[in-house]
Amino acid sequence: MLENIKETLINEKQLHEMVEKLGKQISSDYEGKELVLIGVMKGSLIFMADLLREITIPVEFGTITASSYGDSTVTSGEVKIVNDIDVDIENKEVLLIEDLIDTGHTLKFLQDFLSLSNPKSIKICVAFDKPARREKYVKIDYKGLDIPDEFIVGYGLDFDEKYRNLSAVCILKEEAYSN
Repeated sequence: MLENIKETLINEKQLHEMVEKLGKQISSDYEGKELVLIGVMKGSLIFMADLLREITIPVEFGTITASSYGDSTVTSGEVKIVNDIDVDIENKEVLLIEDLIDTGHTLKFLQDFLSLSNPKSIKICVAFDKPARREKYVKIDYKGLDIPDEFIVGYGLDFDEKYRNLSAVCILKEEAYSN
């Protein structure tokens, strides 16, 4: 698996510092409010678990699974819900947790979809932002780190369901995904 890694982009220490900072800010901003985190599966699983441990206020969480990539490395632009949320978000503050925003199609779709359940508010928290690939405008309320337009894996991010378990964020060699 490691033979396909070009380089480490973000190490474990940097990831921990990023999540700790986000957790403190979210805890402060939502003090005294009913907060529900909704993690976009599968990519946000590790990020959301780490973030939950850094948030110091009471919080509920759930998950939603959406797909716009299928087996491809490029989004189709069409988003479908694979598994809907399993928590009530009506009249609650919702924080949508995503590993990566690139084109913005999935997050825009999910934001609109979740608004149909009448939450008090919906904000977005992403671990990584790839602004060079943006096609849809989405307001990011909490952002970990900007990343270059490279194919990254690790810390929940995958290629063909592999590499999610890497403890750092790494750049995948092009020959690993270009076939």
